[in-house]
Amino acid sequence: MKRRVFLGLGSALVAATAVGGWTLTRNTEHPLLLSARDDADGRHYAVGYRLDGTRVFATPVSERCHDVYAHPNLPLAVFVGRRPSRESYLIDSRDGTLLQVLASPSDRHFYGHGVFHASGDWFYATENDTANPGRGVLGVYRVEARRMVRAEEHSTHGIGPHQLLWMPDGETLVVANGGIRTEADSREMMNIDAMEPSLVLLHRDGTLMSKEQLPEQMNSVRHLAVAADGTVVSGQQYEGDPMDRAPLLAIKRPGQPFQAFPLGEAQRQTMNQYTASLAIHDSLRLLAVTAPRGNKVFFWDLDSAELRDEIHLPDCAGVAAVEQGFVVSSGQGRCRLVDCTGEHFVSTPLQLPAGLWDNHLRLV
Repeated sequence: MKRRVFLGLGSALVAATAVGGWTLTRNTEHPLLLSARDDADGRHYAVGYRLDGTRVFATPVSERCHDVYAHPNLPLAVFVGRRPSRESYLIDSRDGTLLQVLASPSDRHFYGHGVFHASGDWFYATENDTANPGRGVLGVYRVEARRMVRAEEHSTHGIGPHQLLWMPDGETLVVANGGIRTEADSREMMNIDAMEPSLVLLHRDGTLMSKEQLPEQMNSVRHLAVAADGTVVSGQQYEGDPMDRAPLLAIKRPGQPFQAFPLGEAQRQTMNQYTASLAIHDSLRLLAVTAPRGNKVFFWDLDSAELRDEIHLPDCAGVAAVEQGFVVSSGQGRCRLVDCTGEHFVSTPLQLPAGLWDNHLRLV
């Protein structure tokens, strides 16, 4: 299976924060990269690397993880189990100590994504209600020192929720409901002819604010990017006829409906009905999208929707904004830095181990 990686970078500064006896050091010249990663024998790890390739930790975990999310103030990170995992892992990001195996309730499993609230007191994870298969819920976990305790849950008002992110107000969540029903311990799609994908905005207390759908019933809304001005872009995975002309990107600008992003036909065909990761560069006003089936990374002007450039990268996966452009990962090759500041975009390899990275990475 193709690996997908999410990676973010900072500028060359060093900062340290002390909170409640903890010290979180941020080395943004060589920040700590957090990701799930396998070894050549298929064993699963939660890992931390510096960008120069120095390994800080590689903690064995029982189940494959998907996304990872760092605490805003403390040296903690949650490695979220990949659907249909029943485990996620709370890690000390200073040395990789496994602090807690976070088990889902018996009738729930994780969907691979989560986010901390800016206060650091709460963690929200997308989950499946296996007693009512496909019903999406947000598991709400209270952070208590070096542990997390499940406090409550809210409906995602949809089926098969995947990624969730904060809107700029920090109190509203945007949730990509993929619309695909799966059973308790399976990735098999059970409702392929009756999918219900949607994009939902809800307050973190569970109050539904809006729910919108694209016209194509089999266009599963999966991954998200949110701009500082509140623009939301989603990437889809189309489960219908491979010859259908499904819009694989959609956008919701402030005050406007959720609708197809104007995608050129050549780019749509190259994507082969599948997008992986998305990122928005607020300063450069660029949107980057990876298309691993087509081995291409695309870059659009977020405001005009003009295609700015595309690069060839086999099995490209994760993408995230950095000061000069984007970092893009590859499941088969090296992670790359793409400088978008000039007329022509330039990509160069990063000094990270090649291959075997999972879907997303974060830096602290």
